[in-house]
Amino acid sequence: MAKTAPAAEVVAGGRAVRVSSPDRVIYPATERTPEVTKLMVAEYFASVGDGLMRALRDRPTALERWPAGVLPGIKLATGRPGEKADAFYQKRVPKGAPDYLESVEVTFPSGRTADEICPTEPAVPVWCAQMGTLTFHPWPVRRTDVDRPDELRIDLDPQPGTDFADAVRVAGVARELLEDLGLVGFPKTSGNRGVHIYVRIEPRWDFVDVRHAAIGFGRELERRDPGVTTAWWKEERGSRIFVDFNQNSRDRTIASAYSLRPIPGAPVSTPMTWEELAGVTDPREYNLFTVPDRIADGDPWATIDDRACSLEPLLGLFEEQGAVELNYPPDYPKMPGEPPRVQPSKKVAEHWDEDGNRIAP
Repeated sequence: MAKTAPAAEVVAGGRAVRVSSPDRVIYPATERTPEVTKLMVAEYFASVGDGLMRALRDRPTALERWPAGVLPGIKLATGRPGEKADAFYQKRVPKGAPDYLESVEVTFPSGRTADEICPTEPAVPVWCAQMGTLTFHPWPVRRTDVDRPDELRIDLDPQPGTDFADAVRVAGVARELLEDLGLVGFPKTSGNRGVHIYVRIEPRWDFVDVRHAAIGFGRELERRDPGVTTAWWKEERGSRIFVDFNQNSRDRTIASAYSLRPIPGAPVSTPMTWEELAGVTDPREYNLFTVPDRIADGDPWATIDDRACSLEPLLGLFEEQGAVELNYPPDYPKMPGEPPRVQPSKKVAEHWDEDGNRIAP
């Protein structure tokens, strides 16, 4: 029987964090990259600590945990009752958390509450790596006010028939739109096929307002570029880049900057300058092995906290467009003004009233 390697320590922010089973393989080797062990994941989070904490500090954060590694056959839990999975989302503080780990209470769309991890120092994400965390999912709020977002998130999601190059092209159009509106956007790769753009905002609006701002932005982007869609139903999106406005809903999160993604090769959701992003052809080049040297030369998002913008231009757009509501995620309660929650191809008009309520079977 093979012996387990003794626990190791990783120092982050002056604090030593114990890492058990340090030689456990988390990412098998690929043609491009060597294998990645649990210790290497912890060391990676320590090495990008400044940038990672810029994304996580004082934010309630859900953990995407892959304790058995990103191995063939390992699946991420979807939340179905009775489901068995080796990878899962952790929305509550795990048992055995160290005393330096802080938390904050958040309220979910259902009305239930939970204490979520609220990172305050670099040792926290390293401890999360000890628990098998690869991806951090921070809320767009700070713990001083968990109901007022300070971040607008624009998720450019390639649909079948489109790819990363299409997302990069649309990001260029998005940049122009933001500039026209007097807003400052900070782009990053998603770590997979998409592109994310973050806009720091004044924390004066609630989640509904920020979501409406995202809808307004998406619709204007759709008007400017035929390769963009805001259609919620997949059957209506076609081969276009989907602006996922619902990523701005309460309890909807995006992989943070400098998070690893559970994809072979240990890719990283990597902050970029606009000029850099325009030249990227393969986002897999930005991974656990290459990103630490990159951030050592400076973080492209170093000034993001200095650029809080107003949502008024986007909320004005939403109103000019008719303030027409779009569907919320399926686990949400029915929201005011929301269209019927039925696929357009399955909808029979006479079975629904003008408010979107079902009146017939």
